[in-house]
Amino acid sequence: MTKWVYSFGAGLNEGRADLRDLLGGKGANLAEMAMIGLPVPPGFTITTEVCTAFYKNNKTYPDGLEQQVKHGLSRIEEAVGLRFGDIERPLLVSVRSGARVSMPGMMDTVLNLGLNDATVEGLQAASGDARFAWDSYRRFIQMFGSVVLGVDHHRFEEIIEQIKLETGAIEDTALGADDWRRVVEGYQDMVLEETGKPFPQGPEAQLWGAIGAVFGSWMNPRAVTYRRLHDIPAEWGTGVSVQAMVFGNMGEDCATGVCFTRDPSTGENVFYGEYLVNAQGEDVVAGIRTPQPLSKARAKPGEVSMEEAMPEAYAELCRVRQLLEKHYRDMQDIEFTVQKNRLYLLQTRSGKRTATASLCIAVEMAQEGLIDRAEAIRRVNPAALDQLLHPTLDPNARRTLLSKGLPASPGAASGVIVFSADEAESRAAKGESVILVRIETSPEDIHGMHAARGILTTRGGMTSHAAVVARGMGRPCVAGAGGIAVNYGTQTLSAGGMTLQAGDTITVDGATGEVFAGTVAMIEPSLSGDFGTLMEWADGFRRMRIRANAETPLDAETARRFGAEGIGLCRTEHMFFDPDRITAVRQMIMAHDETGRRAALQKLLPFQRRDFVALFRIMAGLPLTIRLLDPPLHEFLPHAEAELEEVAEALGADVEAMRRRAAELAEANPMLGHRGCRLGVSYPEIYETQARAIFEAALEVAQETGNAPVPEIMIPLVGIKRELEITRAQVDRVAEQVFAAAGRRVDYSVGTMIELPRAALTADGIGLAADFFSFGTNDLTQTVFGLSRDDSGKFLAKYVDQGILAKDPFVSLDIEGVGAMMRIAAERGRAANPGLKLGICGEHGGDPASITFCERVGLDYVSCSPYRVPVARLAAAQAALQASSGPLGDRTV
Repeated sequence: MTKWVYSFGAGLNEGRADLRDLLGGKGANLAEMAMIGLPVPPGFTITTEVCTAFYKNNKTYPDGLEQQVKHGLSRIEEAVGLRFGDIERPLLVSVRSGARVSMPGMMDTVLNLGLNDATVEGLQAASGDARFAWDSYRRFIQMFGSVVLGVDHHRFEEIIEQIKLETGAIEDTALGADDWRRVVEGYQDMVLEETGKPFPQGPEAQLWGAIGAVFGSWMNPRAVTYRRLHDIPAEWGTGVSVQAMVFGNMGEDCATGVCFTRDPSTGENVFYGEYLVNAQGEDVVAGIRTPQPLSKARAKPGEVSMEEAMPEAYAELCRVRQLLEKHYRDMQDIEFTVQKNRLYLLQTRSGKRTATASLCIAVEMAQEGLIDRAEAIRRVNPAALDQLLHPTLDPNARRTLLSKGLPASPGAASGVIVFSADEAESRAAKGESVILVRIETSPEDIHGMHAARGILTTRGGMTSHAAVVARGMGRPCVAGAGGIAVNYGTQTLSAGGMTLQAGDTITVDGATGEVFAGTVAMIEPSLSGDFGTLMEWADGFRRMRIRANAETPLDAETARRFGAEGIGLCRTEHMFFDPDRITAVRQMIMAHDETGRRAALQKLLPFQRRDFVALFRIMAGLPLTIRLLDPPLHEFLPHAEAELEEVAEALGADVEAMRRRAAELAEANPMLGHRGCRLGVSYPEIYETQARAIFEAALEVAQETGNAPVPEIMIPLVGIKRELEITRAQVDRVAEQVFAAAGRRVDYSVGTMIELPRAALTADGIGLAADFFSFGTNDLTQTVFGLSRDDSGKFLAKYVDQGILAKDPFVSLDIEGVGAMMRIAAERGRAANPGLKLGICGEHGGDPASITFCERVGLDYVSCSPYRVPVARLAAAQAALQASSGPLGDRTV
């Protein structure tokens, strides 16, 4: 019979850390902690395979599961000396999710399960504390009612608030046993009203209801969104851990908390976390009460640290910190409960962290000898480096401080105020920068948090939902800004005598916790220290070179600053739109014959030469791939009537003639029309002029610097070998003319973009005429799929949501289709021309998953936007390591 249930704790540990795929991260780590002797309440884990079977079989459980759960439950009873459903000595359990990859707050949890109208009396008698018993019962009804029965959690909060109003209590902790009994009665009445059924009293029915709800939460909208954002396959499923309850809400010698073995925001090697006396776990993460710091050193005036309040439990927690970090060789995120001054561990996992912290932790652990350099490189998620590559607040900029909260997630952002996740997503989709402002966030807000540039909450601590999720997403976040009053009804935010409306602009600084009215100027990031160290290590492991897509000096300088080893795509048409030269471009287009076109192009020549000189100076000694004119000519003509008249006047041309010329050039499908090398064949003077500008500029910079640039001239949209032969001959002829006139030469090469299926399929022939191939995967994706990149956004998201496509193919390379074309082109091209250089210059050149594929295919370089260069450097190193040693593990940033 298949084993569906694995026990842990009390001397029987059937799981271990390396079974995380089967048991989920929580179940595997609970077993591992128990196995190394740490205080873990006993329990059992239902495997992720049950979740998979549950969804494959129309939400029914596999044979044998019920009996195995009963056996696991009896083991817990034996270990703790309590009985599930017993009136006098009731066993209470928690039911929690646990996927193989941490998904904090995305799935459901139920605590205190097993309580009913009878067992609550037994709990009261056994504990001698009526308040604790009824507080635990109301928590259970609230969680079970919300998670299992589907009652809106706000309905429960309204009842508590009404009781607090009647009693004059400010905090939940001020309510007594009779108050909580009234809350329970109110909850039960409301559940009956909402569901039409009384709250379930049978413990077994409660248990299976909770297990089903946890499995069901694997497919709830927030979990689906989180998996999509973090590339977690739906078929992985979640485990369910059932564990004996320990109580942090039994009195002043009890507590609950969350801690990190290092600072998850900075990576500093200090113990970091928060705790709450007389509370249960959800109180910390939900931000309902403001937690206190663990250590005396981090306590502010008026705060009481755990070190002071519970010195013995704190000392034990410090020991656990050292042991777990050494055991797992990574920063740990630990959940704990203190019951009657005794410490219990409820979870450990590799902690979510910012990019800054990820770099710091990886580098320092390598320097400490906990891990080697290769492992340090594997640990950092390349995509997360984006967090480091964007502006921060200018310290000299003028600003108006609204309020200050907790620096929950570093970085800075400005945007318009929105008060709901749906509005954040909607306005961001229109291109607006938004700041999501909430009293507190919940997992239902994840789509809005992802869409927002920054997040601001008025409640919650450094380990609240908002803080943890924002750090994982790389969003700046200020949490617990209690000086700000948020009114959802009036859509206003008030602080410091100022009131701002929805749509007004604010700036949040997640590094300091400050919130400012209006937009605050920002500065470019400075990359050094741990970043430079890890990049240096990565460069030592990677095989592929990293170039940048750039056509302006600013882009080129940025790329060099981030470590680019050349330019992989310079789009010359972008230079044509400059006001100084667009007139000459339009004169060339309007010319009736080659003589007229050459006269107009002669005016363009010095501008183009100057452009290339600037780029060659920055990239002296490095390769620079320059794509000759690609878009159809009509793109350079005006379209509106007023613009036509203005241009005609400037050119001294007849407006009607311009209209006729625009009509002649118009195409039904310009993406597949008269563009790319087809222009070079039709109008050879265009490519000849561009080639002349390139070679004259290269000679000038070589003489000026003594460090000759390496121009690589790229012919776009080649689909037929003869197209490349004709256009290459134009380039080679101009090169010889320029070199002969100067009496000097520079090395150069001529190649083509592979962006058509025919080019890939006939790469053996085209390869004979080329020195290099550069895969233009933007257009190659369009032509392989038959998709318009400009129009497909209307439906591609639905394809991803419905599982038709794993990802948007314009974001991450379609390995099965587009990747197959690339592999064919690479293999056939190099079979015909063994020295053929291969690269990629589409947007996929900065996507880590696509870079991994490029390593497998054997490309020589990838080229991406300047700000993605560090991402590509690290991803290329990881791809090389993966190629030599197998798949990468979990990257926890």
